[in-house]
Amino acid sequence: MEPFTPEYLKSFWTVSEVAINIEVFMNLTGAFVLGLILGYERSYHGRAAGMRTYGLVCTASAGLVAICGYPAFWFGAHGLQQVGAIDPTRVIQGIVTGIGFLGAGVILKEGLSISGLTTAASIWASSAVGVLVGVELYSAAILLTLLSVTCMMWVSRLETWLPQHHAVQVVMHFRPGFEPREAALRQMALQRGYEIAMGTLSIGLKENCAEWRFVAVALNRKYGLSLSGLASELTAFEGVASYQLAYTRN
Repeated sequence: MEPFTPEYLKSFWTVSEVAINIEVFMNLTGAFVLGLILGYERSYHGRAAGMRTYGLVCTASAGLVAICGYPAFWFGAHGLQQVGAIDPTRVIQGIVTGIGFLGAGVILKEGLSISGLTTAASIWASSAVGVLVGVELYSAAILLTLLSVTCMMWVSRLETWLPQHHAVQVVMHFRPGFEPREAALRQMALQRGYEIAMGTLSIGLKENCAEWRFVAVALNRKYGLSLSGLASELTAFEGVASYQLAYTRN
């Protein structure tokens, strides 16, 4: 059949073609709604990736997988002879790989603190929701959406309730010529309910001023001083010219 003839153009609007397009459209709409639900939780908590990001990721993932289910209807059914066996797993593999790059873009490392890991993981989960909708496993897609939202909203509260050892990133600048001693620093940390984590100590020197960076881990939740309490203690510590404290986060 010659292209762009009336008969050729009508082949794109047969009853079967329209029915398949409506089914794919419903899949895309469902994936879009589920993506928005996931994205709203991130947007509500002030994260960089919000409803638009999640909606697009989820919808695009569903669309890419959905087209693998109807190769006989590609190109108005005229390309059937050229379309071989379709392996949806290869499409899914490409989606997962591509989303990995998108997730890496929201992970930020500042000193010894890392942020954005939860957002990156939830973006990856959003693509999985889209894939499930694309292969028409609707119940599994809805369940994964609910599990992901529950994890992002409530597991953090569970973490604060369970026993844990919070960690503080410490940067200390000493006065010119002052030589701090590691043993004294570790003793000071122990007296205030902390221990310096092994392998985190970093020492630098600039303009005859020593700079020490490390992560202090609380021995337990009740005994470790708060951030403001540590700040007051460091102000009176011998030789300290300036300091910076921050809870490590992920």
